[in-house]
Amino acid sequence: MIIPKGKLVIIGGAVDMGTNLGTQEDIIKPNYLKFFEQGILKRIITESAQNIGSVVEVITTASQIPELVGIEYIESFQQLNVTNVGVLDIRNREDAINEAYIERIRKADVVMFSGGDQLRLSSIFGGTEFLNILKTRYQNENFVIAGTSAGAAAASTNMIYRGQSHKALIKGEVQMTAGLGFIDSVIIDTHFVQRGRIGRLLYAVASNPGMLGIGLGEDAGLLITDGTLMEAIGSGLTILVNGRKMAETNIYDVEMGAPVSIKNMRVSVMSIFDKYDLTQNQLNIKKSVKAEEGAFINTPGNDVL
Repeated sequence: MIIPKGKLVIIGGAVDMGTNLGTQEDIIKPNYLKFFEQGILKRIITESAQNIGSVVEVITTASQIPELVGIEYIESFQQLNVTNVGVLDIRNREDAINEAYIERIRKADVVMFSGGDQLRLSSIFGGTEFLNILKTRYQNENFVIAGTSAGAAAASTNMIYRGQSHKALIKGEVQMTAGLGFIDSVIIDTHFVQRGRIGRLLYAVASNPGMLGIGLGEDAGLLITDGTLMEAIGSGLTILVNGRKMAETNIYDVEMGAPVSIKNMRVSVMSIFDKYDLTQNQLNIKKSVKAEEGAFINTPGNDVL
């Protein structure tokens, strides 16, 4: 297996400004300018090649309001003294082959995918030179790829793109397709705790028990190094669903629209500074977290995106 030299950061998101919008007044209230991921964003920058001097490109493709989302990211990074931030407003496959955009990702130190609709990401970037460059740089350079909400869900080779939480354990409700392919052998779901998406991930793993299900809560993230070593960052919780020792399921026997049964699915919870090794399938829990280590923990009320 080729060990990537780059780093991948996946984040659970918060208020979805790309698909399930509130009123326009809610979106532009001053408290939304306090970026909920400030602690996580800071970690992204410290892991990047040039620290605060890094070139950051934000990809707002998943969002239905890319202009507002782009402004939020620029202002949020500026709070961390990161000023070389650009926004790639890519809205279709024609935009994705724009030579100017391709040249910008060749020069970036960090690329960050915003939230919204992950199916837009897979359908617009799949099979493009743009995506191939990102993968090549991630494999061979000290290059950071980050994604929040939809940007995180699409990071894996296989992704969930549909499934109502309250119907998730009904056969056929959860639907999957190919993601962007930055990481294999995992299935990622976001807004996990707040939107009650445990059923979606249980179903996805029951149908693909060789994959690890990762449920990212809001303001929860994973920093993934060497393609396999995951460290929990942010104040939220990450739920892991492991189907490798699942004893039984009837998912292949029942008819479409029928409820699914699952026996002995293993579930673990990660919080800040915990680590998980995908090669060993082993969770290492941080035994003690001091108050000063909570530098990545934010106060409530600062959620955005």
